[in-house]
Amino acid sequence: MTVLDINAYGLVIGGSLVIILSYFANLLAKRTNIPSVLVLIGMGIAIRQGLNAMGLTSIPHESLVLELLGTIGLIFIVLEAALELNLSRAKLPLIIKSASIALIALTASSAAIAAFLGYSMDMPLFEGWVYAIPLSIMSSAIIIPSVSGLTPESKEFMVYESTFSDIFGIMAFYLLLGNSEVESTKSVLINIGSNLLVTLLLAIIVSYLLVYVLQKITSQVKLFLSIAVLLLIYAIQKLLHLSPLVLILIFGLMLNNYRLFFPKLNFRKKNSDKPTWPANLLDDQRMHDLHRDYHLLTLESAFVIRTFFFVLFGMTVSLATLTDLHVITEGLVICCVLFAVRFSCLMLLKRKALFPLLYIAPRGLITILLFFQIQSTYPQFLQPAFDQGILLVIILVTSIIMTIALVQNGITVRGVTLVPEIVPDLSSNQSPPSGLTPSDEPTEDSPSDDSGSRTPR
Repeated sequence: MTVLDINAYGLVIGGSLVIILSYFANLLAKRTNIPSVLVLIGMGIAIRQGLNAMGLTSIPHESLVLELLGTIGLIFIVLEAALELNLSRAKLPLIIKSASIALIALTASSAAIAAFLGYSMDMPLFEGWVYAIPLSIMSSAIIIPSVSGLTPESKEFMVYESTFSDIFGIMAFYLLLGNSEVESTKSVLINIGSNLLVTLLLAIIVSYLLVYVLQKITSQVKLFLSIAVLLLIYAIQKLLHLSPLVLILIFGLMLNNYRLFFPKLNFRKKNSDKPTWPANLLDDQRMHDLHRDYHLLTLESAFVIRTFFFVLFGMTVSLATLTDLHVITEGLVICCVLFAVRFSCLMLLKRKALFPLLYIAPRGLITILLFFQIQSTYPQFLQPAFDQGILLVIILVTSIIMTIALVQNGITVRGVTLVPEIVPDLSSNQSPPSGLTPSDEPTEDSPSDDSGSRTPR
């Protein structure tokens, strides 16, 4: 009984220290331009060495812990990404351009890396794609807090591109694994199309109901209620072999762009000042509060999940692999492939301001998370020829290259912002929420505090 108490308190103390050190790692990132991911991975390596010295060589129920953290982590990451996407006609060209570059780069990088893995490790084509997709996803967890010093256009482009890279990569990874037993390409396309259609219809219906019900609830306890509903529907759709991340994406987009999904149609009676349907189904003040609360919830949750995933990854890394010439060479070749594809995509679609955007392409949280998913949930696709050290080399090299490019460009990496600043849209003759008067609204001439405009993933 005493041993169990000591272990429980030891876990509480250890977990608390990891989160505290992660916070200071973000402060270090702000002052030195060293991405906090490198500090967290180093922390995990140090913890592993300490555990080995104490005779603890394995983590109890490791696969179950990783699968649970992976599922919750994906939900919060996609939800936070959706809450960052502002859909409007003015931003349409930027959205199309960033989404196009993210999709083309993801597809081309995955194809090139899969071909390289097949050539260098004799990896089957399907397994090559399973490994290549996570390596092709840019890490918005590193990018978003790192680009605050770029020009507004470049910063917004990088935020959208990394967000789309996260979303497209995660969906492609699970769609690929969900069709692993399908033999013909035609069958794969039919399955993916029907899967997405059914999932999209369910996601739209459920999201409309959730948004409407949430802003009607007056109780203070409703955020985790909605998260529980999302987790429940996610798990049910997963068991039915659908694509549940589409639901999370649609729900987040609807929270952040509710006026687009609940427009004011021309059903108003003459001489009536009441809002028209379906806009009158929502209360602006409650929607602003709901949006702010979800921003805070996803921000805090993503910070904790990101911390433990990077630390866990560091604990799985063997330092001996970094002395293996083959591991270093294969990792560097994959890095060259990633930057070559990125250069081609930027030249094709953006055609200007290549520096430092070309070098802002780190790999991080999503890559690690999906690799953990392969180990814990899809062990049949594990390839012993792929050394874990290759993943570490890619993360280190891409993060260091980004850091050097930002330093040369005179950009300071921003640390974690604990309270996001949500400035509501006060257009369409709607009254501002309480606590914000028209004089408090930002104008083009007033300086803006960028520290809270984006949240790190």
